[in-house]
Amino acid sequence: MNLNWRGFYTLFAKEVWRFLKVITQTVLTPVITALLYLLVFQTVLEDHVAVYPGISYTAFLVPGLITMSMIQNAFANSSSSLIQSKMNGNLIFVLVAPLSPLEFFLAFTAAAVLRGLLVGLAVWGVALLWVELPLVHPAWVLVFAVLGSAILGILGLIAGIWADKYDQLAAFQNFLILPLSFLSGVFYSIHDLPPFWEGLSWFNPFFYMIDGVRYGFLGASDSDPWLALTVVGATCLLLGAGCLRLLSQGYKIRA
Repeated sequence: MNLNWRGFYTLFAKEVWRFLKVITQTVLTPVITALLYLLVFQTVLEDHVAVYPGISYTAFLVPGLITMSMIQNAFANSSSSLIQSKMNGNLIFVLVAPLSPLEFFLAFTAAAVLRGLLVGLAVWGVALLWVELPLVHPAWVLVFAVLGSAILGILGLIAGIWADKYDQLAAFQNFLILPLSFLSGVFYSIHDLPPFWEGLSWFNPFFYMIDGVRYGFLGASDSDPWLALTVVGATCLLLGAGCLRLLSQGYKIRA
C-alpha cells in the first residue's frame, strides 16, 4: 500500500503546530505538575523508602514520573484534537482530504508521540537539576517511551472517536487512564503490595511501560525487560489494529 506522504506530513504538521501554539499548557504545565509530585514525595519518603539497593527513592521515582507525564499528554493530544474537531464541525475538512485511514491514524499517533517525548525530555531535564539519575540503557528508554506514547496516542484516538461530547472524554480519562497510570508502580514497587494487588498489577500494561523506562534509566526493574517489551509491543499492535478498524468503518466520524 502506497502512503500519501504529503498528506500524512500535512496532517502531522497541523497536529504538532496545534499543541506548540499553546506550549505553556501542553508542555510546561505537565512539567510543573510532575515536579510538584517529585518535590512532595522526595520530601516525605526519601529517607524512609528504599526500593532497589544503592538507588535512592528519588532516582526510583523520576523515571515513573517521566513516563506518566509522557503517556498522559500523548493521550490528551490525540483525544482533545479529535473531539474538538468533532464538536466544532471541522473534522469534515480532514475526512474529505485524500487521506486513507492509515495515514490519518499515523499522523495523529505520531503527533501524540512527539508531544509525549517533548514532555518527557522536559521533565527529565529539569529533574536533573537536583537529582542524580543514571542512564544505564538509553535504547530501552527510547523504545519504551515511543511505544508507551504511541499506545496512549492510539487510546486517545479511540476515545475521541467514541466520545460524542467532552463529558464522555473526561470520563474515559478519569475512569480508565488516570487509575491505570497511578496504579502502575509510579510511586512504589509492586512487590511491596499485598498479593492480590500485586497480582492485578501484572495485568496492567501501564506498569510495563513505566517499568521498562525505569529499567532503561536504572538498570533495575520489577519485571523482566523483555517481558515488558513483549506486553507493550503486543498492546500497541492490538490497539492500533482496533483503532484502524474503527477509522476504516467511519465509526462515529462519518455521516
